Amino acid sequence: MTTVTTGAARRVSMFSGVNATFIRYELRRRFNRQTTIFTLLLPAVLYLALFKTGPSHVTLAHGNFAAWMMIGQAVYGAATAATSSAATISVERSAGWMRTIALSPLTPPGYLLVKVVCSVVMAGVPVVIVGALGAVTGAHADAQVWVTSLLVAWLGAAVFAALGIAMGLALKPDVVMHMPGLTMTGLAFLGGLFIPLSGTMLDIARFTPMYGVSTLARYALTDGYMFNGEHNSLMGAVVNVVAWFAGFSFMAIRRFAKSTGRQ
Repeated sequence: MTTVTTGAARRVSMFSGVNATFIRYELRRRFNRQTTIFTLLLPAVLYLALFKTGPSHVTLAHGNFAAWMMIGQAVYGAATAATSSAATISVERSAGWMRTIALSPLTPPGYLLVKVVCSVVMAGVPVVIVGALGAVTGAHADAQVWVTSLLVAWLGAAVFAALGIAMGLALKPDVVMHMPGLTMTGLAFLGGLFIPLSGTMLDIARFTPMYGVSTLARYALTDGYMFNGEHNSLMGAVVNVVAWFAGFSFMAIRRFAKSTGRQ
């Protein structure tokens, strides 16, 4: 009986230190003017530049090319917003904030949870903006496509939130300042967010972090088919998302433990 109680206490204490006050504080810090404007503008501008660039002969199962591009830019915008926490976290670490956190009951998983939740909340902003632009610029898709695709684009940002946290805890402020944007742009190309991939590039893309989220987000639109007829496995995309989220989360937790001396 004692063993069971101890195990339950350990499970509950995994996220000790997490509370509504801390979450509100993090959200206020995330929604600063500079970050919010950048988050709003970049995916919107890219969508407007690219949504008419698709080949005219392309037909999709449940919508048009503008919807395909809209979903891609929603994923990109959400991922970029989610990783934007890296710079703030790096500055916090350099300023000694992690030593203060080390004195609190906040655990590494609890820290990760709060940062991921706040990053995902912020990631909803570009998803809404790009979705609205798609609606007024001719993006056509079945009703369920709009709901499931934009929802996956939003929640899939958790993968990149974990990456941003790991980067912020591992890199110096002057380095991490440029890393999230460059990293997300590179991953977006490899994930097929800007242009359709095929052949060897598609084979490589299947092992990159953006592939899983982009495939899941577009699956309701395309039934998993690429423009050249190749098919993306739904289960493969799910495994991709779970594996990369677990890997980035492990990295973030390990870096947090090292930064706070909780080895």
